[in-house]
Amino acid sequence: QVQLEESGGGLVQAGGSLSLSCAASGRQFSRYLISWFRQTPGLERQFVAAVSRSGGTTYYVDSVKGRFTISRDNTKNMVYLQMSSLKTEDTATYYCAAQLAGRDSVDPRSSINPRSYTSWGQGTKVTVSS
Repeated sequence: QVQLEESGGGLVQAGGSLSLSCAASGRQFSRYLISWFRQTPGLERQFVAAVSRSGGTTYYVDSVKGRFTISRDNTKNMVYLQMSSLKTEDTATYYCAAQLAGRDSVDPRSSINPRSYTSWGQGTKVTVSS
């Protein structure tokens, strides 16, 4: 099982950019699909983006398509979320999560379900001001 730690959150103005990082420790990082979720108080955790084991396939929630980019570097056990054209509604605590994947692909149905993930980071807060 991998352990995850997010970093890179902060305060940014609407229209700006921010890059989040997710550092993984543990064995066989490349066997895991990694996703980003976000959560605001009182609401359920929302799927944002997923990247397959090799990094060759990605999947996004519609609201961030064209603005966010997820990527990974298996040589460094890192996953990134590059966010641009940020909106106030992107304000949330962002979490990375790991799902042991038998295939190098992204299954949309399982990737959006938080219950499919076995490891979670502690979260990093992103605040987008108007």
